[in-house]
Amino acid sequence: MRGRDPAGVEARDEVTSARRIVVKVGSSSLTTAAGGLDADRVDALVDVLAAAHGERREIVLVSSGAIAAGLAPLGLDRRPRDLARQQAAASVGQGLLVARYTASFARYGRRVGQVLLTSDDTSCRAHYRNAYRTLDQLLAMGAIPVVNENDTVATDEIRFGDNDRLAVLVAHLVRADLLVLLSDVDGLCDGDPSTPGTSSRIAEVTGPADLAGVSIGSAGRAGVGTGGMVTKVEAARIAAAAGVPVVLTSASRAADALLGRPTGTFFHRTGRRSTSRLLWLAHASAPRGALVLVLDEGAVRAVVDRRSSLLPAGISAVERASSPRATRSSCWTPRGARWPVAWSTSTPGEMPKLIGHSTRDLARELGPTYEREVVHRDDLVVLTP
Repeated sequence: MRGRDPAGVEARDEVTSARRIVVKVGSSSLTTAAGGLDADRVDALVDVLAAAHGERREIVLVSSGAIAAGLAPLGLDRRPRDLARQQAAASVGQGLLVARYTASFARYGRRVGQVLLTSDDTSCRAHYRNAYRTLDQLLAMGAIPVVNENDTVATDEIRFGDNDRLAVLVAHLVRADLLVLLSDVDGLCDGDPSTPGTSSRIAEVTGPADLAGVSIGSAGRAGVGTGGMVTKVEAARIAAAAGVPVVLTSASRAADALLGRPTGTFFHRTGRRSTSRLLWLAHASAPRGALVLVLDEGAVRAVVDRRSSLLPAGISAVERASSPRATRSSCWTPRGARWPVAWSTSTPGEMPKLIGHSTRDLARELGPTYEREVVHRDDLVVLTP
């Protein structure tokens, strides 16, 4: 449904009714092309977010820009390729970034809380829960969390996709009503937006069919970020499938986006909000290796169709394991079209003696600890390629 905003413009109801909002902004929207923070751009974004916060909306800001902000102060004319200099730039730039946000929000009497996350904080379940408690408490105390990856010590995060996937995880983590992805382009186009007259903006995406045949570009024009439209669209699809609507637009139109005006591209919900554990398992977990199992037809029906636990009797073979301590299972099925991603309770070394046996027989032969499922249904996600 649609209503009207105070100016009489048709508004998106799912946006105007959202009370807890995660806003992600990319490096190119905060810095100059040569690196270094652009104070005017930061202040313009804060003006919008502070206004929304003043309307009793809770805001979580996922901000890229640490590495980009550190380039100019370190005399670097472009983003370095080597990890050591990327981490050095992040170390300098993160302090500048949070200091700029702190000073800018202080103009409105708003407090800022810095939250730096690493892969452990999204892949380790205990850390994931602790991150939720921290963010929830900051919001309860009226502060605005500013979230970024801890690029100073990270290795894989620096190649994570410009915080787009992190923003989705944070949106789900804090149970946000809306995710707003801000970049340097006004939404998704059906062609190359840099060539005038050859493309038009896609106003709404209601499902995967709306993206069929759309050519999606790569990194932004500024050259200081690592993401691009590919990572933003993928993030929007993950969020929408998990029940969180998304607005994808330019940072210059952030105010219109939060007012629900028809700017950018609006991704409608395509699925229900799942449990945090399942989203974490599907998109944030980083287990020790992978174990590939082959299931029989009965197990396929139980796991894929009925969402039941995977029992050892339904496994016909162990195809391969990338690590002797692998904990994640990817299951090949006779259908070949879908496979579960799961957290296994058994290691590759145990699998051969479990295959094809009932849990009752295993308990009798090997002991009561083996009377268990290989993967519990609460630890199983079925992905569709």
